[in-house]
Amino acid sequence: MRKFSISDIEGLIGIKAHTIRAWETRYNLVPAKRTPTNIRYYDDNDLKLLLNIVALNENGYKISRIAQMGKQQIADLVIQLQSKYSNDSIQLLSLAEATLKYDEVAIANILSGCISEMGLTKTMDTVLFPYMKRVGMLWQTGTIDPSHEHFASNLIRDRIIVEIDKVVKPKRKDPKRFLLFLPETEMHETGLLFARYLLKKCGMDTMYLGQEIPYSDVKKVVESYHPDYAFIVLTSLNLGKNVNKIIGKVMDHLNVPLLVAGSLISEFDVLVDDRLTPLKNVCDIVDFLEEL
Repeated sequence: MRKFSISDIEGLIGIKAHTIRAWETRYNLVPAKRTPTNIRYYDDNDLKLLLNIVALNENGYKISRIAQMGKQQIADLVIQLQSKYSNDSIQLLSLAEATLKYDEVAIANILSGCISEMGLTKTMDTVLFPYMKRVGMLWQTGTIDPSHEHFASNLIRDRIIVEIDKVVKPKRKDPKRFLLFLPETEMHETGLLFARYLLKKCGMDTMYLGQEIPYSDVKKVVESYHPDYAFIVLTSLNLGKNVNKIIGKVMDHLNVPLLVAGSLISEFDVLVDDRLTPLKNVCDIVDFLEEL
């Protein structure tokens, strides 16, 4: 059974440590266990209960009322809430629990329910992108293992590919050509695949190269494919301080406008360039494509 510090719990469920301590002090909710050397920790069962408590609290249940409930009553109420797939806070917590358990069936059910109820675009915007950002941060801080991040990312990646295959590409008189790739040192494909989905829905032509494409290869492909735009996504946290350096390298090998999306674009200032269009969120991408 895993052991979690209060800072681990804080990152996993999105509730401040002092709030968790206050719940314990005032209501005896999920008291921390202690090691033989008196270090506080929480186990898997504590995490499950805290996830359920937060789910109820974020959906209108007061902590004082939750404290009077039994564990089974709390769990039953959360199960009812989980059927509302448009409830993004519930689905974020459910994804966290399923990822820690390596529960592929649970993640598949969450993805299917959210996409069925909200569509892929809203699901990505309100559930999956926020979730993947949180997972990345937890991986960087050691709260979860790299295997958890890869497990969740690959399941989401596979589902987006399924949704891409479902799209019937509409006919356009003059579709634009887009070259989609991730530059060297960037491996996270989720955002790029989602861009491919949106482009296909808009009837655009795409060449998808995938992850970690050498800069020299980009130049060769541009000369052969003649795209109207290049599209990259930057999300890896370790690239943050170098975001403009990476964008500059990519542009050195392009003679076409560059679109740049990803969480790093919303967090760091991108240097202005006539050939560069930063897309800070899903709405920016959708608006850009609708104007073409």
